[in-house]
Amino acid sequence: MSGFLSRMFGGKANKPAWIEVAELRQRLALGDVLLIDVRQPEEYASPPGHLPSAINVPLGNLSAHTGELAARGQPIVVVCKTDRRSALAAAELLAAGLRDVAVLRGGTDGWHSHGLALE
Repeated sequence: MSGFLSRMFGGKANKPAWIEVAELRQRLALGDVLLIDVRQPEEYASPPGHLPSAINVPLGNLSAHTGELAARGQPIVVVCKTDRRSALAAAELLAAGLRDVAVLRGGTDGWHSHGLALE
């Protein structure tokens, strides 16, 4: 009963999942995830860069793209510089009805701190 109430009133089902760098690397290698960078275009394009295969959909424009993102039918991982904006973006996607949405813990900073390349 509490699981039902939790789903009805915004419990755990509306909270984004978190993904660690190592797991994201594996999923990217398999090609089974859509990686969305929600930073501003100038941040996305500036050094040190963005994660390989990430598409740029700024947080402020995200709601205009939820339909096309849902239509892709892929699990989504959201990323930003740290993980604050991406957590907001993931919550927004979940609220719009998308499922299988995760946030990269530590963002591009975390990815880079593991010695992994950015583009």
